[in-house]
Amino acid sequence: MVSILQTLSGAFQGLLASFENNKKYFRADVLAGITVALALVPEAIAFAFVAGVTPLMSLQTAIIMALVAAVFTGRAGMISSSTAAIAVVLAPLIAQHGNEYLFACVLLMGVLQVLCGVLRLGKFTRIIPYPVVLGFLNGLAILIFSSQFELFKVGGSYLPVFDFGIMLGFVGLTMLIIQFFPRITKAVPSALVGIGAITLVAVLLDMQGVYHLQTVADFAGGLVVGELPRFHIPEFVWSLENLKIIFPYAVVASLAGLTEATLTLRVLDEMTGTRGKMNKEYFAQGLGNLVVGMFGGMGGDAMVGQSIINTQSGGRTRLSGITAGLGLLFFLLFAARVVSAIPLASLVGLMFMVVISTFKWETFKYKGKLPTSDIVVVLLTSIATIVFDLATAVVIGVIVSALVFAWQKGTHIEVRTCTNKRGEKIYKINGVLFFGSSLEFKNAFDVEGDPDSVIIDLKYGKIMDTSSIEAINSVVERYQAAGKKVLVTRAAESCRALLKNAKELTVIDSCDKYDPTS
Repeated sequence: MVSILQTLSGAFQGLLASFENNKKYFRADVLAGITVALALVPEAIAFAFVAGVTPLMSLQTAIIMALVAAVFTGRAGMISSSTAAIAVVLAPLIAQHGNEYLFACVLLMGVLQVLCGVLRLGKFTRIIPYPVVLGFLNGLAILIFSSQFELFKVGGSYLPVFDFGIMLGFVGLTMLIIQFFPRITKAVPSALVGIGAITLVAVLLDMQGVYHLQTVADFAGGLVVGELPRFHIPEFVWSLENLKIIFPYAVVASLAGLTEATLTLRVLDEMTGTRGKMNKEYFAQGLGNLVVGMFGGMGGDAMVGQSIINTQSGGRTRLSGITAGLGLLFFLLFAARVVSAIPLASLVGLMFMVVISTFKWETFKYKGKLPTSDIVVVLLTSIATIVFDLATAVVIGVIVSALVFAWQKGTHIEVRTCTNKRGEKIYKINGVLFFGSSLEFKNAFDVEGDPDSVIIDLKYGKIMDTSSIEAINSVVERYQAAGKKVLVTRAAESCRALLKNAKELTVIDSCDKYDPTS
């Protein structure tokens, strides 16, 4: 409880400090937030179709997540909203059990994420290696790129060739504006200028009866209108039977959300040269989903693409995320016609620019310069991101990286031998002894050919796990069966603790002070 109160207090203090100390970013943050809000509209609507909920529910979720997460965030500039990752995970639950089970699941998801923040589990993100991040970003870029072509469809079918070409032309024009407008001035985000310019051209063409570009209204099936989110306690019976239904979904969704938050934070850290607070972000994501669950939303998490847009547009403080949430709310309530008139081509152009900046093009330069195992991890993570989802891809990448590491370390243990003045055979262990290297360790001993007294010197070796203790014990037992004595010596303090704890289960004889070389 104290940790939660401290986090809440720190968030409000940080928010006030953000406004006081970063007034120079005010203009850039507001404009960046507006740009993000415009880009969020079609994405939120698209995620609604993925999850099987109404566009209004997805938009309201985006508003709440953007506001709550921005206030309590551990990484200024990060944008949260309804997302594809959460939509995909929860879609089966919605289809089978309905919205009330969804709301309860989102509440539980929020609780799990808050606990991850309070318990400071963010420290475990260090196990995500850089090749996995590379693969994640490349896969994400490909996913964003391919998903944009859904906006080239009408009624489930692609536009005719002529219309497809026209839309593609406006996509290219938007990209050119975004790319080159900063050479004129950086006072206004080029993405906002690109969207505004293409919207103006599209409206003029439509008014003159020349051509009608597909708009947000066409995609949503009408004007994007809505209402304020309403407080709603899920009509859900919190029984053990029902918990068995929603708990697996809540766990997977929370892990998916935290995985995206983790990688988004790391990407923004790299872009800005600053460091975010992982545990604080976990808390913010969880609190956002708790509020979403109490207002009848579909759940959400951090968005890599929109966070990149925000940062590239000049968003540097919490204000940009708050502006994005308030801007989205304003568009929903008061500017439905303006938002509905935005051409899809301008939003596709914006997202294509995100793809270009998200994809790590230097990956192609790494061939022949990085270990083959790292290249395999990058490719595998990229493919898994496309085939499965972001969270699953990261888990696969981490597991493969861990297995590769275990294999490499397992083949790098060095066992050297010598004989001292007393005629004792000394086995000097250099390296890490664990499950991956235990077999090679056991095969290094010559029980039949060794003298009656053998020393295992661990001065430069390290015992890591139960497998390593079992390996040493197995070697000792083999020597004892041959009537010979084995002494383990000069182990590090942490290794001695492992040996001491396992003393009753083994026949290992150790002596810390015995110097076999004297």
